[in-house]
Amino acid sequence: MSSPVPQLTWFLARRSGRRGLHSQLLSAGAAAVGALILLVLTAAYFGSDARAQATAWRTPVPDRHGTAVQTLGTTYLGDRPITVVTLAQLPGRSATPAPPGLTEFPKPGQVYVSPALSDLLHRTPANRLADRFPKVSSYGTIGEAGLAAPEELVAVVGKAASDPAVSDTAEPLGIFGQFSGQTERAVISGFDGTRVSLFTSADKPAVSIGVAIVAVPVIVLAAAAGRLGTARREQRLAALRLAGATPRQILAMTGLESAVVGAAGALTGALAYCLLLPALAEIPFGIGTWHTGQLWVGLPWLLGVVACVAGLIAVSAMMTLRQVATSPLGVAQQANPRNTRFIRLVLFAAVLLYIYVTTSSGGASERQQLAMLLLFYGGFWLLGPWVVDRLGRITARFARRPATLLAARRLSDDPRGAWRTVSGLVLAGFVAGFFTVGNVGIDDYHFPGQIAVPTTSTATARTATAEARTLLDAAGVKATVTADDGDEEILGGTPGVLVHVSGGTAQLDTAVTALSNLVPGKLPYTEEYANAENHTFTERLGELGTAALAVSFLVATASAGLTAAANVLDRRRVYALLRLAGTPLRLLDRARFRETVLPLVVLAGGTTGAGIYAAFKVNEMFDSTISTSGAVTLAVCVTVGALAMFAAIGASRPLLRSVTADAAQTAD
Repeated sequence: MSSPVPQLTWFLARRSGRRGLHSQLLSAGAAAVGALILLVLTAAYFGSDARAQATAWRTPVPDRHGTAVQTLGTTYLGDRPITVVTLAQLPGRSATPAPPGLTEFPKPGQVYVSPALSDLLHRTPANRLADRFPKVSSYGTIGEAGLAAPEELVAVVGKAASDPAVSDTAEPLGIFGQFSGQTERAVISGFDGTRVSLFTSADKPAVSIGVAIVAVPVIVLAAAAGRLGTARREQRLAALRLAGATPRQILAMTGLESAVVGAAGALTGALAYCLLLPALAEIPFGIGTWHTGQLWVGLPWLLGVVACVAGLIAVSAMMTLRQVATSPLGVAQQANPRNTRFIRLVLFAAVLLYIYVTTSSGGASERQQLAMLLLFYGGFWLLGPWVVDRLGRITARFARRPATLLAARRLSDDPRGAWRTVSGLVLAGFVAGFFTVGNVGIDDYHFPGQIAVPTTSTATARTATAEARTLLDAAGVKATVTADDGDEEILGGTPGVLVHVSGGTAQLDTAVTALSNLVPGKLPYTEEYANAENHTFTERLGELGTAALAVSFLVATASAGLTAAANVLDRRRVYALLRLAGTPLRLLDRARFRETVLPLVVLAGGTTGAGIYAAFKVNEMFDSTISTSGAVTLAVCVTVGALAMFAAIGASRPLLRSVTADAAQTAD
């Protein structure tokens, strides 16, 4: 005999009326938002890895029996890095395959450039940029396969094997060439590499941290979608339980309805992700925007996220309604108070103690740090309803106004529901406190107006100094040129030519261009080259903070708005009875807002303080001071987030007016 659950679930869903449809639409909306953001986070994670791997061909695995020589160099136009790959086919060896993005292995004298570099070459005077490369009638184009981002500046230059630019003297010299990964030389047989570019190496770790920070509020939003319309379901299913339905049937009906609604919403979010891919690819991060294909997660992951969101909503709904299966009479009579237990505080204290002991000992790996962050979020999620419950009881005892008393009673009657409304912004408070006050950074090298050209010996440096003066005079650059045996910090203990340029960035670029071929295989560099590794790290952290704040506040606003609307539908009978008793609609609306403000001030303040403390500890690790502008930024973030949340809650005011329009009928 077939199960009556599907037919009965469909019948009840169709007969739930306009109020039931509203709850289902809100639940589907929460699922759509959750699925969309989870897919975007997944796309950013995989996309950052794909973008980094797109640069690995520039440092292929060395092979002493290889067929070609490759050198990697980095030059700068202002503060923009230009990656220069020089390739030479070794005579008497088999043909070397074409590098990614090229249709053939470059012949001597050929120059291929990325589209962004091609545009820059046409817009910039030749004496500042184009003269750094061999003169050609036309440049070849590097395809998407060889580039990490559309804005990346890359040049591939073909040379003869006898050219000094690819000889043994092209080996990296100086501390910056050895440790920053901007200069390499190797004999190769192909372009299968594992080392990624310095300028993309920090992308995936930064995105991983951001995903860990933002994913928890998103998962919380998806789980909350299963609890929307709880009161309607409880009363309906309690009646069925009293009529003879088994606990298994009750839970099956709940899970089936929630899963279908969640799947519909998640599929809508997945469709929105697909439609938004071109727009998402235009969001800059790191070295630039994205190739659209880098952000496509693939059909298995897309369906996996949809199934995960639908399953999470179903499980959340079944856990919420488990009391219907065990005590249907209490639910039907609304005699089951939603109290919270003291054990929540004990568990939260244990979590904090564990995190403190672990971080104090030091040496935690990246995975352990992410795990502790997730553990902190989980602990605060566990504590939240308990704090809301106690806050409602204390406020009710000292309330002097009707709106405050109503808000306090609602907090203690349904602390979990009140917590779900504010949880998004509460968890976002930690992100705001950490990234606005934190000032992680590494001291820069300061070599203003200096250019260094490393050489193989002091004697070579003296010879090159005279030639450098001639080249700079011909280029019209006023500069002081000296030979140095490595005492100057910018040379890092390597002999070379040291140039002090008078003038601004244009003169510096012109001087770098004039000196590009001074020492074959040794590109001149400035302080931008020396600070590249530090800047890459700190810039990614800054971008991560901005992105995490934006997404966190977006999730918080969506969560607050959807939950507030669902609460109005769930409490429509209570609101109707209060209206029949003569309570003004304005008073009910004011109580709704105070029900949000009270836990928001206490809990969001607590997580924001925790974020500030975490930022302070990280600043201690890097010997950094608290950001002076951080307090202002933090105040702006919290204010904007709170206003956005209140606006989202205020959007459900017409719904409150609607459910209390015919108070007598609604109360019945």
